[in-house]
Amino acid sequence: MAEAQNIPAGSTTAGSIAVAAESTVATRMSAPPSFDVADFPVPHGREEEWRFTPLERLRGLHDGTATATGDGVEVVVEAPEGVTVEAVGRDDARLGKAGTPVDRVAAQAYSSFEKASVVTVPKETVLTEPIRIAVRGQGGTAFGHQVIELGAFAEAVVVIDHSGDAVLAANVDYLVGDGAKLTVVSVQDWDDKAVHVAQHNALIGRDASFKSVVVTFGGDVVRLHPRVSYAATGGEAELFGLYFTDKGQHQEHRLLVDHNTPHCKSNVVYKGALQGDSAHAVWIGDVLIQAAAEGTDTYEMNRNLVLTDGARVDSVPNLEIETGEIAGAGHASATGRFDDEQLFYLMARGIPESEARRLVVRGFFAELVQQIGLPDVEERLLTKIEAELEASV
Repeated sequence: MAEAQNIPAGSTTAGSIAVAAESTVATRMSAPPSFDVADFPVPHGREEEWRFTPLERLRGLHDGTATATGDGVEVVVEAPEGVTVEAVGRDDARLGKAGTPVDRVAAQAYSSFEKASVVTVPKETVLTEPIRIAVRGQGGTAFGHQVIELGAFAEAVVVIDHSGDAVLAANVDYLVGDGAKLTVVSVQDWDDKAVHVAQHNALIGRDASFKSVVVTFGGDVVRLHPRVSYAATGGEAELFGLYFTDKGQHQEHRLLVDHNTPHCKSNVVYKGALQGDSAHAVWIGDVLIQAAAEGTDTYEMNRNLVLTDGARVDSVPNLEIETGEIAGAGHASATGRFDDEQLFYLMARGIPESEARRLVVRGFFAELVQQIGLPDVEERLLTKIEAELEASV
């Protein structure tokens, strides 16, 4: 695959390693984080954080013209015994604790939801079955807020499954207590016309671990903004993602790992495949190592596989370092087409070209699918990948 500095025509990529003069957690945002939508100007597409996003396809989420309708989304939570599921008002102290909105859509979502869903796993509770949250689009517009909270030394796996048709703006908060272990699988399997814009905030406690697996297939426009910060030392974050961008789709993943605490770790791996005219994938990976975050160990990587002509990738890894006392830091980005040698090797052994292509893509995504750890979800995603590839034959 071509390295970041030598990618196909029609694609762009950039990377930087900089020593910052002062800390700004929202590294390239036009306005400071705020819960008040009035603190964010209406974006016009020239702003750094919006320049890749097709604003005209957001159905009014960015400029305040979108209004909630009663048939927006249906949320169904299936939780094992011992887990608490609540619907709370915006005065609940847990809301916004994991992070503050960093753009106008996230602030609009925070100011517009009626009830938030809070799922709590008590301290020292180790779940043997996953918590499953189904977000089903009903054809309307909705604003949502979801909180997942793990008490100290609790362990849980959460699957958030988005499907159907909707225009949805949401904030999702993950509060990971000291010594706790949380794995979240967020699947975006929307219908073709859906629009989904969301900010994901994770606050990781002392010696706690957080694993996120973001999977994006469907939707007209999907723009997700995962963000991680640390409440105490010893925290670990793993952010994995896979996306399959088809004809006309815009899928955008913008990540920030804020190393604001000493001796914490992070590892980011996102992979995408694209096919069809005007398929557009955007990956922005920001890692900030603040001056106080000595002993940080971090790495981020993005890989993209372009399957057909007419697809475009924008991949931008950024690393800002404010201290020289770190264990390790690095990033990588690459975009390319099928490896002709791999195809030749398989075809020379009697495998038809279409099947060889499927095997290459399946192998490309395999390491990320295996991170899920739930056989039924893994099989479903592999089947979805196969179906996407069949459509391109």
